[in-house]
Amino acid sequence: MSCCAVGMESRKVERLAKYERRTGWLLSAAAVLFLMVYAWPILDPGLPGGVIRACSIASAAIWIGFGADYLVRLILAPNKTRFVRDHLTDLLVLALPLLRPLRALRAATALARLGRASMTLRGQTIAYVVGGVALLGFVAAVAVLDAERGSEDANIKTFGDAAWWAATTITTVGYGDRFPTTPEGKWVGAGLMVGGIALAGTITAALASWFVEHIGSVEQAGAEAQDQIATLTAEVRALRSQLAAEQKLR
Repeated sequence: MSCCAVGMESRKVERLAKYERRTGWLLSAAAVLFLMVYAWPILDPGLPGGVIRACSIASAAIWIGFGADYLVRLILAPNKTRFVRDHLTDLLVLALPLLRPLRALRAATALARLGRASMTLRGQTIAYVVGGVALLGFVAAVAVLDAERGSEDANIKTFGDAAWWAATTITTVGYGDRFPTTPEGKWVGAGLMVGGIALAGTITAALASWFVEHIGSVEQAGAEAQDQIATLTAEVRALRSQLAAEQKLR
């Protein structure tokens, strides 16, 4: 690859990174707004028709914005194939209406930015994962309620039922007293199981890493203390020997 081609690719990478930095907060805010206009009509089915239509229009407008953002990033990406492969989840969420509620999980990235100057990397990771778990559970509860509410055989009929099902599913407890009966609800359940296992594994790994590092630091501090004690002991012995030698000379 020539120097000119390398320079062009570097400039494209820089432009893409600059665009993502500038639009990150805007897209996170749009994701939160999308979650609100998506969940409100489901949680309150008695809303006036005008409010429901407004929520639908806002949802469609935000979705168009997400699509435009994906196209802009694809155009700016130096390697289109690699970009599509690395952002396959974004493409699936855009293409499949069933997965649209998951777009709201983008809002969890905002948690990683809060207190970045004062939080360690592990703290940022834990904050991100905890926020992701809470958001994933809420989105799954709303989505399964939307899918199950119109089914005659459904046993998830209120948001309380949906929240309980989401909590038992994401923690892999699975009491079985609440479960989806529609194909859409089952797909939501499958996604929640996979996401819950992944997030639980991340939390476990972060805690295990913290314990190992903490124990290692304690052991290191103990070893340093022992070295200091040995040094002081040697110095005391040297002083005693010196004092004994001086007394003999007297």
